Amino acid sequence: MCDTLVALGNYTQSGNLIFGKNSDREPLEAQEISHFPRKTQTEKTLDCTFISIPQAEQTWEVYLSKPFQMWGAEMGVNEWGLTIGNEAVFTQVKINKKKSGLTGMDLLRLALERSKKAEEAKNLIIQLLSIYGQDACGGYQNKDFYYHNSFLIADTEEAFILETAGKSWAWKKVRDTASISNCLSLDDDYDEIFIEKEAKHLSSFFRSKKGFKSRFSDFLYTYFSKASSRKAITTNQLENQAGHLSTWEFMKTLRTHNMPDSEFHPRNCSAASICMHATGLTNPSDTTGSLVTELRTSRPNTIWLTGTPHPCLSLYVPFYFGTNTDFLNFPSSKKDNSLWWQARYLHELIDKNRSQLFPKIRQELDEIQNKWIKKDALITDKNPIKSELQEFSQSCYQFYLNWVLEKIHDLK
Repeated sequence: MCDTLVALGNYTQSGNLIFGKNSDREPLEAQEISHFPRKTQTEKTLDCTFISIPQAEQTWEVYLSKPFQMWGAEMGVNEWGLTIGNEAVFTQVKINKKKSGLTGMDLLRLALERSKKAEEAKNLIIQLLSIYGQDACGGYQNKDFYYHNSFLIADTEEAFILETAGKSWAWKKVRDTASISNCLSLDDDYDEIFIEKEAKHLSSFFRSKKGFKSRFSDFLYTYFSKASSRKAITTNQLENQAGHLSTWEFMKTLRTHNMPDSEFHPRNCSAASICMHATGLTNPSDTTGSLVTELRTSRPNTIWLTGTPHPCLSLYVPFYFGTNTDFLNFPSSKKDNSLWWQARYLHELIDKNRSQLFPKIRQELDEIQNKWIKKDALITDKNPIKSELQEFSQSCYQFYLNWVLEKIHDLK
């Protein structure tokens, strides 16, 4: 399960577009921060998660937050200020489960590597969808987890919601703010729609529906995902903060639980929580990574990434284009010394005595995060050189790793 949200510049404190997403995956599916430079490609084909497709001659520089074992990504940003997040959606369209198509994460990364603007990315995803479809497993250990996808796509000037069901789709341009979750949300309020002829296999009841959501949504899976509840929370928070939205407000929204923090414990988490903690069959996902990005028209963009699970106990580290990220460490399938796995271990230690430990640790994290946000604003406001951006990014990442290790030492 996931949640993605955006606010255009007319709704933010800074006047810049702000975008955020939590990536909810299987609890042991480590998520890495990946940085790929702009590249002139020499290979003729590209191996995606399950299939190969023709490679583009040119791919753009991207920052991605992605499951460690996957080619595609859950969310990311490219050098042109294009950012995308995707959501699993559950529809009436049959999936053959032959792994003959692209995953939603493949579509997201391909659009980031090959597009400059949000509308171009939207059109590319639609084109790839029409050629390859999305018959592809999205699970990690769960090899039977197949779904279709929706996307929130934004650049510095505009944003789009794109929802799909098989090769059918509908899209809508965002007017001010928007959020998407694990449910179809566009019904008859789309700007454009396409219904694949193969969708005729739907029952006459669903074929008779005119709206995209009414026609395609699988109401049972959608209901148990609690997506409508989460979407209502993020929508309300965006609307209530209109004109005052900031990266900090997005970060606070993405760490929201299904009850006040003073009452919350991960064992009580439900699928209605924005910051997800897995509890079992009806709530099997953890938030394994989180992103907030501020897109500026004439100054450097800032990509804030946790690289760790559970935003409620995480810091967002700033990253910038044109810098070196050799300092990043990458998680594997097993518990290792990476930031992701060490942070997950720390969270387990905190949860043993959460009522006592969480308030103090959260206060400490807030103080650190706000110092970083203020310094980022000072640096990006004065046309910085790349080395200054890289030094700040690297120092934040190293501080975060050391902080996690010190806390583990203190609590063991």
